[in-house]
Amino acid sequence: MHRKSKGAFYVTTPIYYVNDVPHIGHAYTTVAADVISRYKRLDGFDVFFLTGTDEHGQKVEKAAQERNVDPKTHCDEMVKRFQSLWQRLNISNTDFIRTTEARHKTVVQKVLQDLYDRGEIYQASYDGWYCVPCERFWTQKDLVEGTCPDCHRSVSEISESNYFFRMGKYQTWLIEHIEKDEGFILPPSRRNEMLGFLRGPLEDLCISRPKKRLSWGIEIPFDTDYVTYVWFDALINYISAIGYGSGKSDFSTFWPEALHLIGKDILTTHTIYWPTMLSAAGVTPPKRVFAHGWWTIEGKKMSKSLQNVVEPNLLIDTYGVDAVRYFLMREVPFGIDGDFSHSAMVHRINSDLANDLGNLFSRTVSMVIRYFDGIVPAPSTLQEADERLRDVSEKVLPQVSQQVDDLAFSKALASIWEVVSATNKYIDETAPWTLAKEEKGRPRLGTVLYNALEALRISALLLAAFMPATSEKMWSQLGMEASLWEQRVDEDGRWGGLKPGKKLAKPAPLFPRIETSKPV
Repeated sequence: MHRKSKGAFYVTTPIYYVNDVPHIGHAYTTVAADVISRYKRLDGFDVFFLTGTDEHGQKVEKAAQERNVDPKTHCDEMVKRFQSLWQRLNISNTDFIRTTEARHKTVVQKVLQDLYDRGEIYQASYDGWYCVPCERFWTQKDLVEGTCPDCHRSVSEISESNYFFRMGKYQTWLIEHIEKDEGFILPPSRRNEMLGFLRGPLEDLCISRPKKRLSWGIEIPFDTDYVTYVWFDALINYISAIGYGSGKSDFSTFWPEALHLIGKDILTTHTIYWPTMLSAAGVTPPKRVFAHGWWTIEGKKMSKSLQNVVEPNLLIDTYGVDAVRYFLMREVPFGIDGDFSHSAMVHRINSDLANDLGNLFSRTVSMVIRYFDGIVPAPSTLQEADERLRDVSEKVLPQVSQQVDDLAFSKALASIWEVVSATNKYIDETAPWTLAKEEKGRPRLGTVLYNALEALRISALLLAAFMPATSEKMWSQLGMEASLWEQRVDEDGRWGGLKPGKKLAKPAPLFPRIETSKPV
């Protein structure tokens, strides 16, 4: 049955720097983008979900030289670390953009040439202090005790001619846009931060590097002695991947609905540089930019020097994919900083996943196998306890959809757990094992077990975006024939969708308990 689409939805992650090793922060943004993508598909939207890698710049060029390979070969090898991790994390991206691809380079050069022809880009000499690790110029007043204010390493004084984008002329327009559209920058604290930033003068943006200093980049089309600098390359990926300037309908369909998910460290580039670049090019800004917080590790800032960088592949090896996805989305509200610890992870798995959900699923299906030969029983007249369980499920359904739209992932999972908890309580109250003792209790026993199974079916549907593999397992063990991913949460999430007479599969444990005495 073909169901009408509710419209388009476009979500992006940042493009991750190819020289980095994927860490928990990369996984966090990408899992969040995957959750909202999967949920919006289940809610009837046409979704485009983009992620990718940023592959140009001095650090890549230097790393390739040290390995004695050309930069493109280096990138081709490094990009696999991200692609294979996204596969392991069950990420359902529509596309993966690499800034070394011809389709991207074409759009970057088209935008540069257009802006140059219209006087939005000009050449001027530049004096400043350059930090190689950060690939960034600083003025004298920016320096902290003569060092880079970001990484505190030494800087070199450089005087050279470069190309600049007239960013400053868009300051008034940008302030008005941010003030008028309260949903453009979220959470609200980040919006206030950017309005505070814009109280000072907005300077023009240096957008080039001379080839004699950096050759690994996209060539400036109007001056082949230069390559474009990071932001006029990296940020354009969000429109190059969906066919900007190519006449493809993807751009006009998806761009008006664009949601950028980013870490708070790249807020300025995405809410100051990017909208002004787009405005100059005659393109509307993205609909929303949401900046989430950082993860600390056992209370300490994550850093290579402290050797406390959490490697997502090791987490998956230890705890399993869906447990990692669940923890990242449940542990802290999306938008604020969070702390990762193995003890918190184990607690979430044992309490929420193994005990609340896993045990509920296993004992409910096992009782149907024991008392009804695994056939879903038909319910009879609903009693007050049954209606309470149904009412919780019906109340939670619109709540979860709104909470996912608001990127309140932790709240959405807490809402789904209201159904899980209500079902556990319902089974304890109705005591099906007691009803099974006498033949006259069988109609009531069938009703109780049907209702518990139905609550689990709805839970599996609502959880699908968060824990896809677990939900698929629950779905098939409940005897559902139609694909989980063909469901619509608004329609198929309603009470009564489970058909009596279906045969249930023997339950396999969803989440084995982790013995806390074991080292993790």
